[in-house]
Amino acid sequence: MKEVYAIAKQLPENEKYILFPQMTRAAISIASNIAEGWARNHKVEFVRFMNISFGSATELETQLIVAKSQYSNIDYNKAESLVIEVQKMLSKLISNTKTSEREW
Repeated sequence: MKEVYAIAKQLPENEKYILFPQMTRAAISIASNIAEGWARNHKVEFVRFMNISFGSATELETQLIVAKSQYSNIDYNKAESLVIEVQKMLSKLISNTKTSEREW
């Protein structure tokens, strides 16, 4: 999230109400949906919310691509790497949770 906020703050003023809020909302949504799913205390709900979180990560990845194509003077490398890492972790967590024998 920290990297996304750093990038969003570097965007020009005309993105204040467009890309900036979209990117920060998607970044916050990733962690928020994991937390909400876990709080539901049910495996099916947890997987559902992790899938929503994965969707938010993909949304953020797309927004970074769009921003990069428009504002190439900003360094996106760390944020892009982190989003891809989060997507991989979520994918593995979703897969492991689905096959887990853990009682909920």
